[in-house]
Amino acid sequence: MSKSLRGFKWLVGTVVGVSLLGACGAPADGDTAPTEATEQAQGALTATVSVPKASMAASETVTVQVTLTNTSSAPVSLYKWEVPGTGLTEGRLSVLRDGQAVDYTGAHYKRVLGRAEDVVTIAPGESISGPVVVSDAYDLSVTGTYAIRYELESRSSVTALSSNEVSLFIEGRRNSRTDLEAQRQVTAQSLSYSGACTSSEQSSIATAFTGAQNYSNAAYNYLNGTPSATTRYTTWFGTYSSANWGTIKTHFNSIKNAFASQAVVVDCSCNDSGTYAYVYANAPYKIYVCGAFWSAPNTGTDSRAGTLVHEMSHFTVVAGTGDNAYGQTAAKALAKSNPTKARANADSHEYFAENTPSLP
Repeated sequence: MSKSLRGFKWLVGTVVGVSLLGACGAPADGDTAPTEATEQAQGALTATVSVPKASMAASETVTVQVTLTNTSSAPVSLYKWEVPGTGLTEGRLSVLRDGQAVDYTGAHYKRVLGRAEDVVTIAPGESISGPVVVSDAYDLSVTGTYAIRYELESRSSVTALSSNEVSLFIEGRRNSRTDLEAQRQVTAQSLSYSGACTSSEQSSIATAFTGAQNYSNAAYNYLNGTPSATTRYTTWFGTYSSANWGTIKTHFNSIKNAFASQAVVVDCSCNDSGTYAYVYANAPYKIYVCGAFWSAPNTGTDSRAGTLVHEMSHFTVVAGTGDNAYGQTAAKALAKSNPTKARANADSHEYFAENTPSLP
């Protein structure tokens, strides 16, 4: 049995008109048959990626078709942002151009975990299939041959998953999100608002902003002390070395400096109750706060202040973190299993800064 997911709003791309490729140096459609997908089994799930043709013009929206199949005898549950179709709004694809990884330019989110409405269950023998938009979610500005696969990190319900790899010639195109953000005008003050923030919301943001400054300053001061394998460091970032410690110190130096001197804009237009906030990493320093932000405490675990630290760390010009693990449990596990990814994980930075419960 197969089903497609629909009804979730796309946040990763803009649909544009479709046209023929024309004379741009790409293989003609008739030269290469559409890529045939193959499957690679990884535990309970298999992932399949396919493309409709071998080349795409700059005017075309680039999508790939992703299918997840439960090959086990038990149901497998994933979050809706991990499955294909219009629910997938994060960088779950590996995209290479001529062998080199390209930047993910879509939104980075801080999510609320554990909500039943966000869980998608795949029954034994069932498949979920749908499109995943690559345009405006990855840097496709340079013409070339792109290799694309779907990947999923391991967790309690499923082992790490990697699909087959498809090859697609893509004509370089401008990123509409980047162009839009480049036109944004901000004031010279350190904090301003957009998206019709109410006076009450502005007051809450200002308080959280001060909390984020305090968190990032305190984290940097801690790291500016004598480097050592402290419990606090190893809990969130794993294996200690002076170089690894120095990396995190550099991150928090950039985070605190951004809060202190940059023109930060907080936008209140997002109402999603399952999301705290999101940013576009290449569009500093604008932070979109969402429904869950307002119900969070000002400080403490998963707080408003910590959320601002999380989002600030995402900006490429700050620390360039990703979302490799959500929540304290997953972040602690990541520090043990993959310290390199932990040092590049936004939630790990937030929890280190919040330091709740307090660790020496």
